[in-house]
Order: sequence, then structure tokens, then C-alpha cells
Amino acid sequence: MRVVDTSVWIEWLIGARLHKALMKEFPEKAQCVVPTIVQLELAKWLFREVGEEQADQVIAFTQKCVVAPLDTRIALHAADLHRQYKLATADAVVYATAIEYGADLLTCDAHFERLPGVLLVRKSA
Repeated sequence: MRVVDTSVWIEWLIGARLHKALMKEFPEKAQCVVPTIVQLELAKWLFREVGEEQADQVIAFTQKCVVAPLDTRIALHAADLHRQYKLATADAVVYATAIEYGADLLTCDAHFERLPGVLLVRKSA
């Protein structure tokens, strides 16, 4: 299982030079965990950048993956991770979701570097 961070979705969607590297790491839908907070961040970005129709299509695609709702267990774990690693709230939720699902985290965000279970694809790659 693999949690795909919002940064990866955006890089993948805009066809950035990382697109090829990300495609190698992007899991099949049955193995792709999408935290609901990632859906929220994606929807905000998509509505702003590409419009409602494409936003709806991408969110519909994420719903074919394993959607991980933010529940109390993940929220409390995220609070601990926030304190331990000084992560922003959304990042702590994404990381806690990966841990709770026994998944690794695919990200392009360097602030996750050196955390256990993180696969970082650098934007400079």
C-alpha cells in the first residue's frame, strides 16, 4: 500500500518533468491510499487551477482508490506526529494515515525527508 501525497498528485497532473519518475512509483488503484485531506487539498487546487469539470474527474478517480477518512485514531496520531516532527497539520494527517494503513508515503515535499517509510521524489530530479 502507498499513500500518495498532494504534491505528487499535482506534479503528476501538471505533467511536470517529474511525471515519468512519478509514474514509476504511482501505485495501482487498489494499492493507492488517498486520505480525505488529500482530496480536500486536491479539490481546492483543481477548482482554482483547472476548473470544476476536471476537478470532478480527478476526485472521481481518487474515489476508485482506497479512500482513508480522517477518524479519531488518525487525528490523535497526527497530533503526536505534529509534535514529534514539527509537521503542518495536513502533512501530519497524511503521514499518520500512511502509518495507520501500514503504507509508505510517496511525496515530492522535502520536509518529509528522513522520516521512516517515506519515498521522496525530489522536484529537482
